[in-house]
Amino acid sequence: GRPAPACVLGIDLGTTSVKAALLMGTEQGQVVAESCSRETQAHTSSLDAGPQGMEQSVWRIIRALNECLAALPQQQLQRVSHIGISGQMHGIVFWKKDKGCKWTECGTGHTFEPDEVSHLITWQDGRCSPTFLSSLPLPQSHISLATGFGCATVYWYLKKSPDFLKSYDAAGTIHDYVVAMLCDLKKPLMSVQNAASWGYFNSRNKSWNIDILKKSGFPVHLLPEVGDSGSIAGRTICAWHGIPKGAKVGIALGDFQCSVYSCLTGKTDAVLNISTSAQLTISMPLGFQPPETPDPSSAVTYFPYFNGDYLAVAASLNGGNVLATFVDMVARWTEELGLQVQESAIYTKIIKAALAQNDSKLSVHPTIFGERHIPQQLASVTNIAVSDLSLGHITRALCRGIVENLCSMLPVQRLMETGVRKILGSGNALARNEVLRQEVERIFPFPVVYGKDVDAAVGAAMVMFHRK
Repeated sequence: GRPAPACVLGIDLGTTSVKAALLMGTEQGQVVAESCSRETQAHTSSLDAGPQGMEQSVWRIIRALNECLAALPQQQLQRVSHIGISGQMHGIVFWKKDKGCKWTECGTGHTFEPDEVSHLITWQDGRCSPTFLSSLPLPQSHISLATGFGCATVYWYLKKSPDFLKSYDAAGTIHDYVVAMLCDLKKPLMSVQNAASWGYFNSRNKSWNIDILKKSGFPVHLLPEVGDSGSIAGRTICAWHGIPKGAKVGIALGDFQCSVYSCLTGKTDAVLNISTSAQLTISMPLGFQPPETPDPSSAVTYFPYFNGDYLAVAASLNGGNVLATFVDMVARWTEELGLQVQESAIYTKIIKAALAQNDSKLSVHPTIFGERHIPQQLASVTNIAVSDLSLGHITRALCRGIVENLCSMLPVQRLMETGVRKILGSGNALARNEVLRQEVERIFPFPVVYGKDVDAAVGAAMVMFHRK
């Protein structure tokens, strides 16, 4: 006769899909009761930035979110007391405060659709060239400014298309936008994690570089207020998909930090994630503070985590997206030869071929998307021998190159010095690709444990669970 336990809902608004997970407390700890994922298919062309631009339709992202929630059991959604939301960092979306969305009734309560909202300019956006970035004022931050960072994008509009900015009076990441809509926030509220990912934010004193920004004419009224990661942003203003009105909503968090939170159990673990991009992460000792100014040539960035802690992260722009590009290239070549093969079939076949080739003399440096610390260095293939030209050899070398590139950014020696004892492997690309897993185990001299469901939606829910 006891009341059913409350649930916590975790949501992650990713680069390619939206995921929702319902967590419940048991005597053994939290368990994922239900989860659901929907591809957003949100990529759209950028009218302003042309081929360098990388934009997504907010309308399509929210549609995928609504589909996700509609697929979860009503009975459990009605028991949700807290909502944790994470999403892709660095990116920016603009909206009108009083016209950010339209609420409508649906069969199970209320739902919202975007109204006067721009496209999401994503973390992959390339419109800010190195020359453009060097023309901007120097931030007072421990993180180097890069293209795709929210503040850099605002500067781009300020200089190239100032009228665009006049249409909006609020901005945030895509997940900040969702939190603002759910709680009807008059001014967006952003976590320290997301603020640090925008640039021009001092993590030590948790404040924007207001003086520097004002002096250069930056529209500082667009900057969100900043709160502690893990704190509550507000409460739902109506019954959203049957989730009770008044459910507590956490301030939006970085997808990266939430992915780590979902699996990191101790300071002796390193987390290796290979999804669209790739990251290798270790947690820094208690009390660590990042340097006052960044070293632009350093491959390691310090990300704010929770409770004042930091993660040291080798964040590579080259992960599963490199393999996807390779598969796309093979598909296009095949098409040009007058044949048709599904990309999914190509992926399966090249992995199978690579598993048959235990070694490859080919050396692939896979940085086709550049790296933040060396944007001008693109990909290369060396040591090409007649004997190693099969699809199996090339795929094997490509997978090895992805792992070696990450390892060059945060070397094994440094992991040993930090006291790392094991590696937790996660991410779609790693889960789907046995060749990548073999290369991880070949290159790192630690036991590797693969996470069964390491993801940001679960991490976002866990953060809220631990703060209930």
